[in-house]
Amino acid sequence: MKNLMRRAVPGALLTAVLALLVVGPSAAAVDAGAAASKITVWTDKDRKAAVERVVGGWAASKGLAVEVVEKDFGKIRDDLKTVQVENAPDVIIGAHDWTGQLAADGLVVPLFPSKATRSQFPAYALGAFSYGTAVKRLYGAPVVLENIGLVVNTKLAKMPTTFASFQAQALAFKKRGGGRLAVAVPQGASGDAYHMYPFFSGLGGYVFGTNKAGNLDASDIGVANRTFLRNSTMIDAWNKSGFLNSKIDYGVAKDAFLKGKAAFWITGPWESDTLKKSGLSFRIVQVPAIKFRAVPFLGVQGFMVTKFAAAHGLESAAKDLVGSYMMRPAGQVALAAANGRFPANLVAGKSIKDPVLAQFGKAGVGGVPMPNIPQMSSVWSDLGGAWVKSTKGAGATKARIAFSTAGRNIANKIG
Repeated sequence: MKNLMRRAVPGALLTAVLALLVVGPSAAAVDAGAAASKITVWTDKDRKAAVERVVGGWAASKGLAVEVVEKDFGKIRDDLKTVQVENAPDVIIGAHDWTGQLAADGLVVPLFPSKATRSQFPAYALGAFSYGTAVKRLYGAPVVLENIGLVVNTKLAKMPTTFASFQAQALAFKKRGGGRLAVAVPQGASGDAYHMYPFFSGLGGYVFGTNKAGNLDASDIGVANRTFLRNSTMIDAWNKSGFLNSKIDYGVAKDAFLKGKAAFWITGPWESDTLKKSGLSFRIVQVPAIKFRAVPFLGVQGFMVTKFAAAHGLESAAKDLVGSYMMRPAGQVALAAANGRFPANLVAGKSIKDPVLAQFGKAGVGGVPMPNIPQMSSVWSDLGGAWVKSTKGAGATKARIAFSTAGRNIANKIG
C-alpha cells in the first residue's frame, strides 16, 4: 500500500542506502515521505463507512489522506502479527481483551490522552484498554460498549425492582406450564459464562482480582472465593425450582421469548433489531441486585495505534487521531450508531436517541470488562461448565463443588 519514493538528490539517496544497510529490507520498504501522506486504518465491514467519514474529517484537517481497509473483525488481531510493514496498518479497531497480548508482543503502543479527555469516560472503559505488569498504560481509545441486559416482556410481567420480585414472577410464569421458561438465559451443553455473569457477580463471584498497582492479578482467582461459595446455595435453589436451567441454549432462549413462552430474556444489543421488529412490548434493565449488584461483563471496542505507525513516519499523527480525535463525543456517536452499540464516551452516551440502545447502555453501568490478560483464555470453559453442572436439573452437582472444582482447574491451567 505504501510505495518507495525515488529521489533525484544524490545525498538523500546515499542516506536511504545507508539506512537500508542498518535497518534491513522490511523497514526500508516503506519510504517515510510517501508514507507520511496517508494513514491506514483497519476496521470491520459494519463500521467502515462511519470510520471513513469520521477519520476522513480528521485527515483533511491534517493534510493527510486516509485508507480504510475492510477486514474480518476476528482476523484483525491475528493478521497484525504476520503483516509485512509495507502493508501494515497504522491504526486498528479492536476488542479490549486483545490488549494484553498485543501490548505484551509490542504490536500496539501506549496513548496519553489529556486529563480532560479521560474525564469523559468511565474508569472501567479506560481500564479495559489498560495493561501493564508494573505500570498500567492505556493502549486503546474506548469507542463502544457491549453488554447484556434483562429484557422484560411488560405484557407478561411487571418491571422487577428487586431480585425477589424477578424470581417470584419468573417462577410463577413457568408454573403456568405449556413449555414456559422462568428465565430465557442461554447456556447449553458447552456453557455460557458470559450470559451467566450477572448471576455470578451478584453472588460475589469474580474472575481475577487486582494487585496493589491496580493490575489484574492472575494468581487471585475469584471463581470459588469464600463469599461466592457462601452464597452458592442460592444456585442449588435456583436449580431445584427450575429458575435456571442449563439445558436452554441460545436458540431456545430467543425463540421462547419471542413466542411469549418466557417473560424474561437475557441478551445484548446484537438483538436490537430483532426486538424492534418483534411487536412485543418490552423494556431492558440491569438484572436486579442479588447479594451484590448483578453487573454484566462488558465488551469494549476501540482504536489502537500499531507499532508500524512509527515505521511509516506517522506515530505522532496516529496518536493524535486515536488518543484525541476518536475519543471526542461526535465521532463516538457516529461510530456507535454504525453497529448499534452504546458509545464509551459519557457525553456521547447522553445524546443517544435510540431507546433500545440507550436502555442496553444503562444496563451496562458499573459492568466488569472481560479481563484483558492472556490467562483469561483458561477461564471460559471451566466457569461455564460449573454453571452447566450446577443448573442441569436432576442429578446436578452442588454449586459449591462445581465452582470449587472449576477454580482448581483454572489455577492448574494458568500454572
